[in-house]
Amino acid sequence: MTMQFRKKHKEMSRREFGQLLAAAAVAAALPKPDENVQQTLPGPGPEAIASLVGISRVSEEATLAEAVRMAAESITDFSWLSKGDSVLIKPTLNSGNPYPATTNPTGIAAMVALLKEKGAGRVILSDMSGIEYVKLSPNGLEGSSRHLMENCGMAQTAVAAGAELYFPEEDGWDAFFEDGPASGSHWKAGIMMPEILKRVDHLILMPRCSRHILLGSTLGMKAAVGYWRTDTRLEYHHDAATLQEKTAEASTVSSLRERQRLVLTAATRTLATFGPDKGYETWPEKGLVFASDSIVAHDMVSLAWLLENRKLAPLPEKKGSSDPYTSQVIVGFGNRLVVKWLGGIGQALTSERLIRHDINTIWDDRVLNRAYHLWNGVPRVNLINVNDTVPNDVRQNLANMVSLPEASG
Repeated sequence: MTMQFRKKHKEMSRREFGQLLAAAAVAAALPKPDENVQQTLPGPGPEAIASLVGISRVSEEATLAEAVRMAAESITDFSWLSKGDSVLIKPTLNSGNPYPATTNPTGIAAMVALLKEKGAGRVILSDMSGIEYVKLSPNGLEGSSRHLMENCGMAQTAVAAGAELYFPEEDGWDAFFEDGPASGSHWKAGIMMPEILKRVDHLILMPRCSRHILLGSTLGMKAAVGYWRTDTRLEYHHDAATLQEKTAEASTVSSLRERQRLVLTAATRTLATFGPDKGYETWPEKGLVFASDSIVAHDMVSLAWLLENRKLAPLPEKKGSSDPYTSQVIVGFGNRLVVKWLGGIGQALTSERLIRHDINTIWDDRVLNRAYHLWNGVPRVNLINVNDTVPNDVRQNLANMVSLPEASG
């Protein structure tokens, strides 16, 4: 069913293709945007702790579960969790492709086991996949997040560890409620979030570390898209001039700010190019698991780690069609194509231009820059090297990368 939908979904008439191509050509004829825009950074904000646990490549399979536990327990004592509380784990399930395109199943199982040990009642794994594979509308559903989660191995592993599975699209269009982002946001409408968030006590976010064809990276804040109903995704991509800012603003909705306790990524491997569901896979000799109770601090560390892993990718893999984010034309056309999938050719032709920017340091990222302003300044990230499992030079390099430049402080 999912593959049939995907094939049908990706079909495009010659007329539609010509219209999109013409729109892209018009956009390309506009003055070229400055792709090296200097971001205006706020001053330093509150301290945020991020834990780092290193894993040797040769022992990844045997030690990942313990690394997840160590990273989590270095951030929280779980005093927020009362016996019997329900916890929803939000992974990244953009497709049915295996880790690192999607969240590591072993990491999910380790978190389920840890929550159960700490007294959790129901532990629920929930996400809705990307528009290329799943489309929910008022008239019905095409594709299946459940099947995709089974394909990547996440479903079976989570259930074996004691988790339940929940997929909002299976309950239909009305299984969502409107939640509001912080005042002054670029969202025109409220964000349609799944009703189940009202019925759980806590949230744990478990993304992965990857390049993204439209945004440059997909980390913790970008993972919020998996909560949204199709109409929210349409506004997000249609009003593309502020897509980066809306990415950060989406994590300010009350259902997330009031319940999200921890953000943890198993990044023993990354997708260093293309993204989000395929690309050049890096597998460094010493991989990382990192966690924080600050989504902003988490994403600062995650982007720094992604940039370091991009250095491991061969140069040809970071050019042209192998890494489309390097091309403004491809980024613009690609976003219009997503809008077409979400809302039809008419919406695609009226969508705003998505502007890419080079991301050479974490300070170049517009998503993070907006987050700094929303969360009262740039977090002063304190990196904890748990049990000295991370080489000192790796830890120090990441610390330097996430430290606010002196001229901005």
